[in-house]
Amino acid sequence: MGLSVTISAADAQDAEHILKLQYLCYQSEAELYGDWSIEPLTQSLDALRAELDEGYGLVARLGNEVVASVRARLDEDGTVRIAKLIVHPRMQRHGLGGRLLDGIERHFAAATAPATASAKRFQLFTGHRSEGNLRLYRSKGYAQVGTRELGPRLTLVTLEKAA
Repeated sequence: MGLSVTISAADAQDAEHILKLQYLCYQSEAELYGDWSIEPLTQSLDALRAELDEGYGLVARLGNEVVASVRARLDEDGTVRIAKLIVHPRMQRHGLGGRLLDGIERHFAAATAPATASAKRFQLFTGHRSEGNLRLYRSKGYAQVGTRELGPRLTLVTLEKAA
């Protein structure tokens, strides 16, 4: 009998597992762009905990193992900024990334927000060479709204969709 993947809200006890998974998952991005100083590889545990405290995160577990995660926060202008969607390399291409993206969108679409902020749009970014990421985001209805060159090897592509 195989184990099924469950998705739930991330909490403080998940932070260390998420950070280790993040480090593993971003190795391929660092190699793709020839830059091992990217923020996901240098982020501290305290910084990750702060992200969870300031926003909302999901984890996917296979048994007790955290195999995927995503984080997001709602800005005052109604933009849900989705970040660090990660899936363990052995679990990729099985729909987990899409399930996490759907879950984070559902959370913010259904959340009772303060009167000054409600989710109006979802926004995320990825590197211009990250074709798998771009394919996933486009398949989920995200469209490119901008680019920003960070150096000779990396251009960030910003994508968004209406909430």
